Amino acid sequence: MSHTVIIGAGHGGIQVADALRTISGEGKITVLSAEPHIPYQRPPLSKEFLSGESHEPPLPLRGQTFYSERGINSKFSTHVTEVSTSSRQIRTADGGVFSYTDLVFATGARNRRLDVDGAELQGVYYLRDLDDALSLRSALADARRAVVIGAGFIGLEFAAVARQRGLDVTVLEMGDRPMARATSAIVSEYIVTAHEHAGVKLRFREGVACIHGENGGVSSVSSTDGKEYPADLVLVGIGVVPNTEVAADSGVAVDDGIIVNEYLEASEPNIWAVGDCSRFPNPLSGDPIRIESVQNATDQAKCVAANIAARKAEKRYEEIPWFWSYQGRLKIQIVGHVQFASKFIVRGEIEERRFSVFGFKNDILTSVESINFPAHHMAARRIMTMGLSLTPGKAADPNFPLKEFSFNEKKKRQTENDSGT
Repeated sequence: MSHTVIIGAGHGGIQVADALRTISGEGKITVLSAEPHIPYQRPPLSKEFLSGESHEPPLPLRGQTFYSERGINSKFSTHVTEVSTSSRQIRTADGGVFSYTDLVFATGARNRRLDVDGAELQGVYYLRDLDDALSLRSALADARRAVVIGAGFIGLEFAAVARQRGLDVTVLEMGDRPMARATSAIVSEYIVTAHEHAGVKLRFREGVACIHGENGGVSSVSSTDGKEYPADLVLVGIGVVPNTEVAADSGVAVDDGIIVNEYLEASEPNIWAVGDCSRFPNPLSGDPIRIESVQNATDQAKCVAANIAARKAEKRYEEIPWFWSYQGRLKIQIVGHVQFASKFIVRGEIEERRFSVFGFKNDILTSVESINFPAHHMAARRIMTMGLSLTPGKAADPNFPLKEFSFNEKKKRQTENDSGT
């Protein structure tokens, strides 16, 4: 009997188990997770849960009875220590041994740690899992001044929450603009304006030299510019490191992630990788890329499940990525790859805080960033997913019916498929 073992119980890992069991009721499925909690929704940790809007723990990814009802063996608080690709066996810290026919790494990533004096003081926090969020939410209740290190998704989402709760907030960022990996310069500039309007102080090209403390707790942060910022809470958001150590020790090829091909197969037979730990060929360019998003993890999981069930690699991973971030009154939604674009066109009015930026390379649409404009985002996802031809001229024309264009083309294709043409 086949036995698929999944290491990791985040969005990707649980989706592999769910999709695989949906395709076939045969074969054993085991999910091994180092976390003690039943798998849960992670995006709310830096949003509703942290802000206090929700006092309940994040919703579970699946219901309490999901695993038993679907015949999925789930083991939490279980640390995998060794994988033998020759014997196809997995060993865990508690002495467990699991044989597999297919192995899926869904091990995710961990926070990159700040390496300066004072980084271990009480009052320095990271945000990655539920335990982090619980500690940070408790600290916010008594804090007055916060310094955020890093102006990425997590840093700015936390900055918005802290400012809404009345804290004095300063953000230090080594780069010259916020969210530089994920957004265009146009959107970055708007993000700065929006946060500064809310009272957040942003300092760019300024890193951290050390963190000072009093009585074991944080008292201030010294920057690389020699400035000192008072703080009783520090949130570090300087990126993540993919969890690849067990894979690497087993002989699987890794390089800033577990290297997989277009089918999401790793370098060793019957081993796959999905989510934040997976480094895969970009469908647009063929270049290796690693994406940290729920959508990428769940879509990759469905692809891997289909390939495992077919007993061969036949389904390529070709999904267009999309992301979102809520930062106070800012709702940022992104589809595609901003880094490939060389021409940007604004549709809507920046002054009205509701607009989208369309990115093109050689007149081919590669990305759309929408600010407080969900309708644009959904239309853009349909357009890019279906590979529709949206020219820069159409994107720039305020009278061009973007929503109708995407819907009509979708209906047309559905009709053609239904008629078999």
